[in-house]
Amino acid sequence: MVQEILLRILLSPFSLLYGFGVSLRNLVYRLGLVRPVRFDLPVVSVGNLSVGGTGKTPHIEYLIVLLREYLELAVLSRGYQRKTRGFHYVHQRSTARDVGDEPLQFKLKYPDITIAVSESRSLAIPQMIMNQPGLQLILLDDAFQHRSVEPAMHIMLTEYSRLFTRDFLLPSGRLREWRSAYLRAQQIIVTKCPDDLSRAQAEQIREEIDPAPYQQLYFSRFRYGTPYRLFGPQERMPLTDQVNVLLISAIANTDYLIQYLENQAGTIDGMPFEDHHYFTPNEMDQMLLRFQKLPADEPRIILSTEKDATRLALHGAWLQQQQLPVFILPVAVEFLFEDGPRFNAKMKDFLLSFES
Repeated sequence: MVQEILLRILLSPFSLLYGFGVSLRNLVYRLGLVRPVRFDLPVVSVGNLSVGGTGKTPHIEYLIVLLREYLELAVLSRGYQRKTRGFHYVHQRSTARDVGDEPLQFKLKYPDITIAVSESRSLAIPQMIMNQPGLQLILLDDAFQHRSVEPAMHIMLTEYSRLFTRDFLLPSGRLREWRSAYLRAQQIIVTKCPDDLSRAQAEQIREEIDPAPYQQLYFSRFRYGTPYRLFGPQERMPLTDQVNVLLISAIANTDYLIQYLENQAGTIDGMPFEDHHYFTPNEMDQMLLRFQKLPADEPRIILSTEKDATRLALHGAWLQQQQLPVFILPVAVEFLFEDGPRFNAKMKDFLLSFES
């Protein structure tokens, strides 16, 4: 704790310089020197103030499931860490290298939804509208800081265990903007809440965040499903204390996931990597060795996330040759208290009353 405080103090001058640059950039937009583009159809941004780990992907999937029955919608992402440039549509035959792991995850789970990637949202959206004239809604993935487009709605996520109100600017903290930037959001969701979060605790967080009158605050948690086999999703492996797990994860924050697994599985070994990491052949060999060291007197599996599955699939031939039992843990968002119906109604009211 003391070392963390000292490091934060040492890095604070760099955070001030970073914050000055962010302030100048935002001032350019606030003064109208550069005007963001607004579109004639609703554009909804799902993002955060901090660097990764708030659960953007499951919350976008929640919106897809909620709205796809009523609207022709699409998702536009930057396609972070992809090895290509420019505008691309995501296909089921795409790879994570082509389009990024999260956009590919969306397409594999919802093949009937249009998914696209581009560094420039302001150029990509007109192209999507031109190619798909019936489009009625675009969800922007991780676009809270991308000021070139003015969404009709900002949904900002903040993680329960790392609230933006207690964080600091990069590099001494994890914030990409000053805390006050939360005022751009119309909807704020506190994510990855514990199952036993009480109303009194939620009210304390509400007072700490202090939403503006035009902002709504919600609380959500993750609900994990039964793991399915990577190359045979019809095969399921329920987690019990008799199942030993090697967890392969390259996501921003695994604390919430590990806490869940500790209450569900037997022996747990982990191989954590940086977010969006592309696994190397050498790391795959290490994975095999670590798996073989798990206790063999009970069932043992390699477990990973849906996001990581898109990058593990790049080594599909090797994994199948080794006959490794790789299982994927699905996840979905669930709102706490009465927040689910309230959020759903707010989204539907917003879309019904949208005016360009």
